[in-house]
Amino acid sequence: MAARSNVAPVIIKKKKIISADGHHGGAWKVAYADFVTAMMAFFMLMWLLNATTEKQRKGIADYFNPTIPINRISGGGNDLFGGDSVLKEQFLANNGIGGLPTTLSGGAKHADADGDMLRQPDKLAEIQDLLIGGGGESFLADNSKKHVITRLTDEGLVIELFDTPQAQLFVEGQAKPYRLLVDLVRIVTQASQLVNNDVSVEGHIRTVPVVQLDKATWELSSDRANTVRGLLESHGLTASRISRVTGHADRDPVSSNPRALQNNRIEVILLRRDLQ
Repeated sequence: MAARSNVAPVIIKKKKIISADGHHGGAWKVAYADFVTAMMAFFMLMWLLNATTEKQRKGIADYFNPTIPINRISGGGNDLFGGDSVLKEQFLANNGIGGLPTTLSGGAKHADADGDMLRQPDKLAEIQDLLIGGGGESFLADNSKKHVITRLTDEGLVIELFDTPQAQLFVEGQAKPYRLLVDLVRIVTQASQLVNNDVSVEGHIRTVPVVQLDKATWELSSDRANTVRGLLESHGLTASRISRVTGHADRDPVSSNPRALQNNRIEVILLRRDLQ
């Protein structure tokens, strides 16, 4: 009878290594990053809806949904215009055609180096776009855009300049402008030089406390409108283009709170030709 061996049997295990795939791979990270980005955009949207007024929301919507083709002007300087002057294409960098396009929508001629003005009343939309940057370029610096709202109405292009809690346009209770307003009016004047439509200036102020003895709201709104008229002319607007200067006191607030700072505002209106 054969002798029994004390040697244990050798057991060989073959382990199959499977490369990471499926949920063990990295594809989920891309999907997760997209999800986090979408959630951030969603919460930012919710915050904007809660923290802005109706007019501000309209301005944001117009910024992401321009109503005219993208402007092909690129600036080449350090000023708010991005160049020395929008009327001097030799000071502007070019991105394919250089300076102002030779024609704008409707076939109208652009302003040349000598400063000839656009004379077509349908250019109000182009001016609005240049002010708010709907086509990618804006006359206004980012810190100035917070004080400007534009809208096209039956009367014309309304350019609204208003106070914010961070900065006011006038000294409180006076018609003395701060530097911010002077800069804003300078830009509005330069934009208005692209047309020769008549201009209206209208002043509005917020409601003063009931206990205040001297409520010179009519005088103050009129004085502020007249101050802006003077600034427009000092920056180059022809005096004959000023059609009217009006003070509305506190009778036309834009906020449901009559004491809101945004009710302190100036409206510069480029009037439509058929209303002149």
